[in-house]
Amino acid sequence: MNEINHKTVFVLDHTPYFGISCESPIDCDFIKSKVAVPPISKSLWTCAVEASVEYCRIAYDLFPVGKLIRFVVSDTAAHIVNTWNTNTQSLTHILNAMSMVGVPPRQTQASDYSVIHGLRAAIEALAEPTEFQKEQLAVHAKSDCFKLINRGRVICITSARDDASMKSLEDIFRTVLVQQNAISAGHKEYINIDQCHLVIINLYPANMESMVSNRALIEISPILLSEIHSNKANTISNKLTHLILPHFDLASTTVTGIPMKEEQNASSSANYDVEIFHGRTAHSVFLGTELVLPHSLKDGSDYDTVTLKWCTPRSCGSSEMQPCLAQCRVTPVDVTSRPSSCLINFLLSGRSVLLEMPKKSGGKITSHLLSAHGGEIFIHSLNTARSCLEDPPSISEGGGGRVTDYRIKDFGALMQQHRLVPLKPLPERQPDEHLQKMRGKLARNSRYWPLTLGRTVLYNVRHFVEPLLLLTQKPELSEEEKMLCLKSIYNLSQLEERQEVLALPNMGHRLKGNKKEEQYRLLWSELETIVNCNGASPAHKAIVGCIRECRRMYPSADGSDPYDKTHGGTAEVGVVVAAAAAAADAHRASVIRATTDSPMSPPHSMGGSTGTAGASGGATAGGGSSGATGGGTGADATSSSSGTSVTLAVGSGGVSVGLLGARGTMGSGKKGFGSGGRSLLDVLASTERAISQKRIDFSGRLCTPSGQVAKLYSHVGAKDADGGGGAQGRPADVK
Repeated sequence: MNEINHKTVFVLDHTPYFGISCESPIDCDFIKSKVAVPPISKSLWTCAVEASVEYCRIAYDLFPVGKLIRFVVSDTAAHIVNTWNTNTQSLTHILNAMSMVGVPPRQTQASDYSVIHGLRAAIEALAEPTEFQKEQLAVHAKSDCFKLINRGRVICITSARDDASMKSLEDIFRTVLVQQNAISAGHKEYINIDQCHLVIINLYPANMESMVSNRALIEISPILLSEIHSNKANTISNKLTHLILPHFDLASTTVTGIPMKEEQNASSSANYDVEIFHGRTAHSVFLGTELVLPHSLKDGSDYDTVTLKWCTPRSCGSSEMQPCLAQCRVTPVDVTSRPSSCLINFLLSGRSVLLEMPKKSGGKITSHLLSAHGGEIFIHSLNTARSCLEDPPSISEGGGGRVTDYRIKDFGALMQQHRLVPLKPLPERQPDEHLQKMRGKLARNSRYWPLTLGRTVLYNVRHFVEPLLLLTQKPELSEEEKMLCLKSIYNLSQLEERQEVLALPNMGHRLKGNKKEEQYRLLWSELETIVNCNGASPAHKAIVGCIRECRRMYPSADGSDPYDKTHGGTAEVGVVVAAAAAAADAHRASVIRATTDSPMSPPHSMGGSTGTAGASGGATAGGGSSGATGGGTGADATSSSSGTSVTLAVGSGGVSVGLLGARGTMGSGKKGFGSGGRSLLDVLASTERAISQKRIDFSGRLCTPSGQVAKLYSHVGAKDADGGGGAQGRPADVK
């Protein structure tokens, strides 16, 4: 659905009544003469044409393209002055056409002079599509969901006797509007009028009183809005100047204190004021800040203007450009005045002017900048608050401190991941389809994004969980990606099990004394927050469950469980974590023992089995075997807690875990597992260490039949016997 509201139609009453004087004499400086000069006044027609053309000039200055204005002159028939074609949308064309129309005819007896002819032509003009609307209809001709909303405005300058005449005029306009929509439904050359804004201005001489009352904007019908203004002819220009502000969402600014040299005395200067029009956003962007918009009522008008003070002008170099919040075109209200001409020429020469605005806390601040770009003058709303390009002050150092630990590389990576590429619009592609997807992705991935390294624990140790941070940004994860994320979580849990201190910068108030328990607590909390924000797929939920299980197995520093029973993970997550723990820890222990242990080394500090696991230790230098055959070891452990039975079977072939019961939680909030006060993961890790530490028995014991004594150095005696006379070695019995 596309809304178009860029059409305005002026209907000027050209009946004989508009040829009378407005009764407002013009002040002229004539040379003193004995001949009396009668007062000179404009006609109602001249006042109406000048005001409407000035309205058109302001619109064309501020909107070089996009806003179209048509003129219709009504007397005995409707005379079309210009069309929607851009070639006729110029002041030169309009003024030349008005000169050809001429002044209204003198009083005649004909009764067919009426403004209704022009109103009918204005409604028909609104139903005609503009060039832009034709392009939109052609582009979306095959799209069923596209609907072009056609809106327009009709400004009728006429004269009526009383309110009843105005009411009759509105009723006729509404009837013709409904008839035109009925015609447009079956006519290819017209489009339906979805909404029309009717502005009726009742014009009368300055020495008369009008019987027509002013009326605010009301809704006549679902497609018609109407308002009535009754004005003297000499104030019609101020009225249209006031109406153009809400019509095109404009605002007024008065630049005060402009120093200008006097024409008569070039050595002296005086301060002047110049009023300019521009887009309302130049003022609205300051709402909610500490700036005060100094509103005041414009003299001789009924609209507000914002007063800004002139500052020392500057050149418009790139080194002096400031970040701005809004930029709007500017046009002077009184384009023919000398102060306006001097200000415009000054800005067009390449200079720029700063404007001051008062602050709530007292004093002033430069809030706007006037500058010319490409022959057009713009007003820039400057950023008066702390710039996003500056470093925020440090709390510890006070105002003016510097922050140096920004995540600059991470922010660069974030921009690369969300880079946009323009696509050619196609009829079958929905407008902004990919843009909406990217907005959703950016909102999801930046929901939790610490600005500095001092405000995060996770991103300081990201090398431990790098795959997890990258993969969970995807909306869906494969099974291999999920297993990789779970492995990263287990590696992190092993760091906490070994009580390794995390290498973190100074965290300030985030950590109390940089305790390991507090570091890991914040680390797990951040990790869960990020995964929760990145997605809600089943794989993401499984990863979150795994994180919660690891947090539960390693309580906080005060001994409390960070999660209650309701946060327990699923049985699947527990099995995967336990199996991955056993495999990884067994490999690590075997490598360490093989490279550092000697036959006289004591047993591993974490490899001893006590009661719960029932696993036998390895052979020592002078010890015997305890129920082990062929180097195999078996261990069974069973634990029951909160309705869940977990059975472990550890053997030479690997680890198998069976879960009995319906709940599937591991421990259900209890700190220990079994009678030894150890968790399920501890039992698995200790058992695998025992297996890895088991060394192959020496060949003499393996070759000796059961029940017989094995000789430690059986070959020594044989060599001595063969050598003849050698000393007989003392046999050593080894059990």
